[in-house]
Amino acid sequence: MLVRDVELQGAQDTLDRSVLVEAAYVRHLECANPFGVATTAGPAGCVQADPTRFEDRLNAMVLPDAGDRLLLLDRARRIVYDSADPADDQVLAITASRRVAGVAEAQATFGGQSFLAAASAIAPARDPLGAAYVVLARAQSTVTAAAAGELVPRLLVAGGVALLVALALVLLLSRSVTRPLTQLAGAAEDIAAGNYSRRVGIRGPDEIGLLGGSFDRMAEAVERARRVQREFLANVSHELKTPLTSLIGFSQALIDGSLKSGDEQKRAAQIVHEESERVLRMAQELLDLARVEAGTISMHITAVDLAAQVEQELDIVRPRAAARELAIRSEVGQLPPVAADPERLHQVLGNLLDNAVKYAPAASTVQVSGSTNAGNVELVLSNSTGADRPDPERMFERFYRADAARSSAAGGVGLGLAISRELTTAMKGRLWADFDGGGVVRLHVVLPAAKKS
Repeated sequence: MLVRDVELQGAQDTLDRSVLVEAAYVRHLECANPFGVATTAGPAGCVQADPTRFEDRLNAMVLPDAGDRLLLLDRARRIVYDSADPADDQVLAITASRRVAGVAEAQATFGGQSFLAAASAIAPARDPLGAAYVVLARAQSTVTAAAAGELVPRLLVAGGVALLVALALVLLLSRSVTRPLTQLAGAAEDIAAGNYSRRVGIRGPDEIGLLGGSFDRMAEAVERARRVQREFLANVSHELKTPLTSLIGFSQALIDGSLKSGDEQKRAAQIVHEESERVLRMAQELLDLARVEAGTISMHITAVDLAAQVEQELDIVRPRAAARELAIRSEVGQLPPVAADPERLHQVLGNLLDNAVKYAPAASTVQVSGSTNAGNVELVLSNSTGADRPDPERMFERFYRADAARSSAAGGVGLGLAISRELTTAMKGRLWADFDGGGVVRLHVVLPAAKKS
């Protein structure tokens, strides 16, 4: 459209200049003997030509363009001569040109086609047809066709160049996109084959860079999960090995009769019973942990009186605490009911208090306190740690013991806190550990308060 407008404007400028030449030639043809009279002669110096002879001369004129149309208009701007259609007598509206002095412009329609036109005034008294204007018209279709003819080859060349550039850019972009994707695919295959240390190292602010970062984080998580799984299996094997060895040894002694006295047989039977209970307890804890992590454990959330539940759990552990000369201090006070599963809450509190009674130094204090905050109820259980200070970040790992030399028979297998955290999370709560300024470890249990009915 821009090219078309420029070509039409150029054609109008050409007509504006050409019409002056054509008007001078028409004035020359108005004389009966045009070749003997100067073109600047007035009516007194020029014998007017016969109208028929004048029209024949006009018909023989060579126009600037084969498609141009020569028109003569009278004072009323009505057509008195048309080189293409002698019968046309329509009236044209002309306006002064702003580009060429002494020239007027017009737009006309002939035979359904739009024409550009330029007009120049002549003396009607001298003209055989009484014409006052010489008009040179050119069809817009010829202008636009010529413009298209010039433009199409250039467009084809430009389009070809653009296509080649686009193909080159597509190849570059495709390589820049497919290379990291191929790298990601290869890394995924390596991880699937067991090479969990594989990383792609692709970084950047774009989508590929974000994908590369996410892939590396996923690979790290997979590697960490596999490491935890291997450690878990090794720990389970180690924890089961000791009681199973005792079971096999003492049961074999009972079978082959190497234990002669009744006291020895009774002691062996007691050890077999205790180790069997340890294996069963470990199996139950592992099953509970697996069910909680898989989300298949059933939860019956209801309003539970946390203060009463804590007092009940303290009554259970007080005999064991007294045997180790531990002082138990309760500062729970009045607490609102919490939304929890009563049986699972009993399991959590039992594990935490049992852990405190087992590992607090003898003759020390175990303290339980409670508070409310922003619709939650927080329970804090504090006790001294002694020489074997636990790592609060690892306390909830499976089989973790602050004192690695402590046997599972004396200190449990290290699953209680892991199970307690998973159960607390399943009840929409939180469980974590920290230290105060001294050597006192604090276990925080936060549970949502029950909604009032």
